[in-house]
Amino acid sequence: MRKSIHLLIFKRPRGRFGRQLFEARQDREHPFPKSAESSPYFLYRSVAELRAHPSYKAAKAGSTEAAIRLIGDLALPLIAKLREADFPSSCIYVAPHAVEAQGENAIPQVFAMYLHHALDGEVDESIVQTTKVFHTGADPMERMNLRARFAGYVVPGGRYVLVDDVTTMGGTLAELAHYIQAQRGDVVAAIVLVCAGRSGRLVAPRQVILELERRYGDEIRKIFGIATHALTADEAGYLIGFRTVDEIRNRRAKAEQETYLRLGSKGIQLDESEGQVGRAGSQRRQQGTKIPSKMRKPRLK
Repeated sequence: MRKSIHLLIFKRPRGRFGRQLFEARQDREHPFPKSAESSPYFLYRSVAELRAHPSYKAAKAGSTEAAIRLIGDLALPLIAKLREADFPSSCIYVAPHAVEAQGENAIPQVFAMYLHHALDGEVDESIVQTTKVFHTGADPMERMNLRARFAGYVVPGGRYVLVDDVTTMGGTLAELAHYIQAQRGDVVAAIVLVCAGRSGRLVAPRQVILELERRYGDEIRKIFGIATHALTADEAGYLIGFRTVDEIRNRRAKAEQETYLRLGSKGIQLDESEGQVGRAGSQRRQQGTKIPSKMRKPRLK
């Protein structure tokens, strides 16, 4: 049985009439569709250009006003690019965001609102990210260990555009694309401000996927909960560099230790008995959060 590496699970949101919304817990099975092969549409290839904006820090810390200033200053060239590409209208723009979004990155949601106004469409207000994955500062294996999960209503046949401020390996967008497709929605594109991945694309080359399947069979699914054909371009490009499945497993185990130490260095505590995630020295319980029972402190050698 795979050990869960998720660190923080938010309370599952409630839909109409107070019923809890469906949350996908299965393996990532659905790859990015062919319609998203030209994705992501992006403005920059380096996050440094985004960070240089004077409103970036405040927007990243949750200020909607700062995010509006940032998007208003930067997004126009990307909008022009999308219009030139005859980008489809009447789409649903969806950005990864937490159930309890106070203090969370405000840029993706504001960007989705901006795109919906500029390109005609609507903004999804139902789908939420139910796990906090702590990808900032994580290396490729840590990112693959820390998978995002989503919950919320998907419009059957709805044409969804995935929106984020930055994508690196594409894992969070891939999980969102899987969730939408599993609920009978269609993913038509992804738009980000920064595409920081090595490949600059989301859809993995077919020859790389075939080689991974030849080498490892179904082992990648068993290790990560991700079907080989559902890997992103940069996930596949990373895994192709390993020679054996044991190398992958050993690197994954080491990455779990690195995650624990990395978060600990930032004062993020994991308290399984109390179900808390908080800053060092703080005993404040966070409402609606819990630590999965499968999460264990890594054994340090």
